[in-house]
Amino acid sequence: AAAGILCYVGAYVFITYDDYDHFFEDVYTLIPAVIIIAVGTLLFIIGLIGCCATIRESRCGLATFVIILLLVFITEVVVVVLGYIYRAKVEDEVDRSIQKVYNGYNGTNPDAASRAIDYVQRQLRCCGIHNYSDWETTVWFKQTKNNSVPLSCCKAALSNCTGSLTRPMDLYSEGCEALVVKKLQEIMMYVIWAALAFAAIQLLGMLCACIVLCRRSRDPAYELLITGGTYA
Repeated sequence: AAAGILCYVGAYVFITYDDYDHFFEDVYTLIPAVIIIAVGTLLFIIGLIGCCATIRESRCGLATFVIILLLVFITEVVVVVLGYIYRAKVEDEVDRSIQKVYNGYNGTNPDAASRAIDYVQRQLRCCGIHNYSDWETTVWFKQTKNNSVPLSCCKAALSNCTGSLTRPMDLYSEGCEALVVKKLQEIMMYVIWAALAFAAIQLLGMLCACIVLCRRSRDPAYELLITGGTYA
């Protein structure tokens, strides 16, 4: 169950980051998610080993189980550290790339970057980098010459919005940069909390396995005693 949840968290990060990947260039930001999925896969195998070793009360199997759990625990600590590092770098990454993404917008023949901008503006209910006026400096705005912003800037409740800057009340007033940074940082926090939670589970697993090992080592050995030709 723990392995399945970890894999789900890693997959969720990948899927969500795919919607925002045009706003950051550092692919290493996904390293914690990769590690989480790898740990989840490994954890499933470890769980099977632990169950078999516990049922058979195999000292060798339990010792192996504890060692592997220790390695997984260390890996999850590394995920937490990397998560905090990359969470702090998200703002710089978005700030460095978002202007270039907006300048490359092409509303008449949307490419991947254009679709990403429209998706983000609709999903996060924002417009422009800091506000809707940022569109006035883009190549797309100057080429269209219609004094309007993309329809993705229109408030969802309005059906007759044309994106015209003469009706700013129809447009989302908040800029997208801060909201994209917040969203990406929230995603990274999911990874961090998941790693911390399952690191605690690993500690509990190691403790239980050690208790079983200690009890096993204290069990008296069964020996066949021969006294005067009589089995006792």
